[in-house]
Amino acid sequence: MKTSKKIIAYILSKGEASAFELTNYLGISSRAVFKQLKNLVNNGKLIKKGAPPRVYYMVSEVPVFVNDSPQIPDNIEYPIIEEHFFHITPTGKIEQGFDGFVKWCEKRNLPLEKSAQDYKSILQKYKKYFNEFGLIDGMKKFKSSFAEVFLNEVYYLDFYSIERFGKTKLGQKLLYAKQSQNKKLISDISDEVNARIKNFIKTKKVDAVGFIPPTVKRETQFIKEFARSLNLKLPQVKIVKVGNEVSVPQKTLSKLEDRIENAKSTIVVDDQRSFNIVLIIDDAIGSGATLNETAKSLKQKGIAKKVLGVSVTGSFKGFDVISEV
Repeated sequence: MKTSKKIIAYILSKGEASAFELTNYLGISSRAVFKQLKNLVNNGKLIKKGAPPRVYYMVSEVPVFVNDSPQIPDNIEYPIIEEHFFHITPTGKIEQGFDGFVKWCEKRNLPLEKSAQDYKSILQKYKKYFNEFGLIDGMKKFKSSFAEVFLNEVYYLDFYSIERFGKTKLGQKLLYAKQSQNKKLISDISDEVNARIKNFIKTKKVDAVGFIPPTVKRETQFIKEFARSLNLKLPQVKIVKVGNEVSVPQKTLSKLEDRIENAKSTIVVDDQRSFNIVLIIDDAIGSGATLNETAKSLKQKGIAKKVLGVSVTGSFKGFDVISEV
């Protein structure tokens, strides 16, 4: 039996195995084992999980395309899928572009051509909502939710999710950047949106910026890392979140009035300076209560004459609860 087949048979019997186990089992050098494992991973026979020094190998249940792209039918819009498709598997593997789309379809037993056509149609449906800055105007959503809107303008950089295909590229990255506290994903988001935000700031003549602070304590805070990565050369208005006996994250509240009450009692703008236009940035707009109450405070304290809002993602519908982030 070939060494590669022995490796696959052993892993199938154990469920998973490390390179060290395989070296002992096969009785060959670790260098030879790693060479075999690399070839098997590249050919889609095995998948890796974990990170050095704790890496384990499993037999892949899904065919993958690594070195050779699949034959693409003439009627498939390859560039659109290559640019937009992004998916993180349950095992934490990033699958993106056309190859990632193929794997996504295969795992769900979906026809590739029809799925590709549907994906293109849905992307085109949502494309019309983006303005010249590459931003989505969220003011209609806010006016349908609140009796009084204190933001002069509000936008998000992408929808959090779309029908059938789930979370968008930014939606996927945002979710797992926060949940896994992954600095690389945060940096990726910043790289993707940096130019749009800076162009917006320049065009709108924004002279100060503020970032909505998190409620949930994490070792790596998304918004702090995001602010650092954006590196906006503007004065930063100090916005703080104060705690009560129990910290209640907005995402746990399903009623709009509860979210408004929560924002009123926890968000404080602690600044004495005065600016003309202040931009406040958040990670995701669910109801929008936090952004709206922050804008109200900025104006009432005379810190800003106009307040603009931008978030990484937002929901397509009116009042919505994005509970995952």
